[in-house]
Amino acid sequence: MAAIEYYDVILKPVVTEKSMGMMGDKKYTFQIHTEATKTQVKDAVEKMFPGTKVKSVNTMNNEGKKKRQRGRLQYGRTAKTKKAIVTLTPDSAEIEIFTGL
Repeated sequence: MAAIEYYDVILKPVVTEKSMGMMGDKKYTFQIHTEATKTQVKDAVEKMFPGTKVKSVNTMNNEGKKKRQRGRLQYGRTAKTKKAIVTLTPDSAEIEIFTGL
């Protein structure tokens, strides 16, 4: 596969009750490209959101769910996803996407 650019790494923010609660600890959750590495996520966050300094990145792979197709006995799967929880340093700036929520 071709090299992943920093603007292709982060797909969208994950907004749930749990992720909103972690924002007080400067932890932000993003859905990321399935082949992105931790260093690519760190570089992408620091480039896309100026003033941020990343302390650590935790990633998790989520397998696709098994789904039935229109009542038949055939099964398919939804797409695989990958999430990253990004922890910022205490002196880092806040991420602007989450400030209005």
